[in-house]
Amino acid sequence: MRTQFRIISLLLLVITGQLSVNAQLLRSKPEAQGVPSAAISSFIDAANKSSNEFHSFILAKNGHIIAESWWKPYAPELKHTMYSVSKSFTSTAIGLAVAEGRIKVSDKVVSFFPSELPGDRSALLESLTIKDLITMSAGQSPDPTRSMLQQTNWVNYFLGLPMVDTPGTRFLYNSAATFMLSAIIQKVTGEKLADYLKNRLFDPLEIYHIDWELNPEEINSGGWGLRLKTSDMAKFGQLYLQKGLWNGKQVLPADWVEEATSFKIKNAPDTAVYAKATSDWAQGYCYQFWRSRNNAYRADGAFGQYIIVMPEQNAVMAITSETSNMQDIMNLVWEHLLPALSRHQPGIDKKTQKNLTKAVKNQILKIPAGVPDPTIASAVSGKNFALKTNAAGLKNIRFNFKEKGATVTIETGEFQDELTLKKGKWEYGTIRKLGPSLTNTTPPSAGTPGFKVATAYTWKDDNTLLLTIRYIESPHTETFVCTFENNSLRLRIDNSIKGMNPGGNNNNEVIEGSF
Repeated sequence: MRTQFRIISLLLLVITGQLSVNAQLLRSKPEAQGVPSAAISSFIDAANKSSNEFHSFILAKNGHIIAESWWKPYAPELKHTMYSVSKSFTSTAIGLAVAEGRIKVSDKVVSFFPSELPGDRSALLESLTIKDLITMSAGQSPDPTRSMLQQTNWVNYFLGLPMVDTPGTRFLYNSAATFMLSAIIQKVTGEKLADYLKNRLFDPLEIYHIDWELNPEEINSGGWGLRLKTSDMAKFGQLYLQKGLWNGKQVLPADWVEEATSFKIKNAPDTAVYAKATSDWAQGYCYQFWRSRNNAYRADGAFGQYIIVMPEQNAVMAITSETSNMQDIMNLVWEHLLPALSRHQPGIDKKTQKNLTKAVKNQILKIPAGVPDPTIASAVSGKNFALKTNAAGLKNIRFNFKEKGATVTIETGEFQDELTLKKGKWEYGTIRKLGPSLTNTTPPSAGTPGFKVATAYTWKDDNTLLLTIRYIESPHTETFVCTFENNSLRLRIDNSIKGMNPGGNNNNEVIEGSF
């Protein structure tokens, strides 16, 4: 009888569209799931008119992808830096370890690292639990993450920090606490966090070729550093929407999904009522998930990476972007999509469907317009500019201008990379120079191919060249502003993080060079 009930339950989920019968999400026209194409077109139009730079989105309803788009040069096959979306995957590993009986959220953190403990540890440290880490209430202040990045032994450093609050009583966003969750997983399983999740989460969902940054002791960073595809984000959100059920298998216990995504602690207790009504960052924190307005919850990462789960609408939204206003992107979802997802609106409008199909295929991040190649282009072509000592680590740079494009060779210490450039068109390549990032704990080694980039160039005026380098597996972009005069080069490196986060790698350096 119990087996028959389970089969009937699974069939009902398939019929109602709440369960994908394959490891890949199914695809459907929006109207087939009760959503007008016009609403999605309105969202895309609003996204393009906003000050935010969208890179991709996938919208799923009833277990079906009803819209997806990538703004070229971003593409479906590319991974994207998740920043703190990584935390929700780390939380999932904790849930799996709890289900396997390896740990309990009430376990004391000190019990896992006896050899790393300070000799004069406090009672507050002794009381610190996994639950305190996972709810961002570890008792430390300020957030020690940036100072931890400068250390060689992160666990020892974290445990030696003073604690000012009783653990579990006050929220303070603390990515170092999430790292400690990764360290606990590695301690109790003998596997790195990413490896532990491979058979238990990534393989069942057919999430392949992910990578996750490591610290100096070969422990996954946990709170950041995960890179995966937008489709992988959507599948992870759908798994949570389906209470851990995937392809007929309970990948994650349903009670853990409920526990991990329900309100645990006030993250902004002093927020006024009227302000809370308009803020998705004042709804409370869960187990490395955020509560959201409209009874939704989400994983989110710096600069606009989101997995938004909307249980009442049976929908999931995955977004990658670069923005300094993360609330604005949430507002676009609530304004343009939520009403359409909340009401079943049958009927097909072929014209709006055609318009949406065209829109999702033709999104592109524009390349700055400029003037025709000036005469100075031929004068500097092939010349090697030796650069003065600089923080970016650049040694030499040279351009070769041709009839239908150009190449640039960039030397950074032991690395020399040549990039193909076109005017008005993205060209793809790799570079081993570190791009803009809040955290770079895993620089490329001599044997790695480097970071995937899309490049283009334009002449701003008769002496100024703009070289755009998009790191297309991250949210960020660099622009080399090259001003040529006589035999000299004045190079300013602008990056897209500038002004978005004061703690990031956001200094726009001016470098002098000559040939």
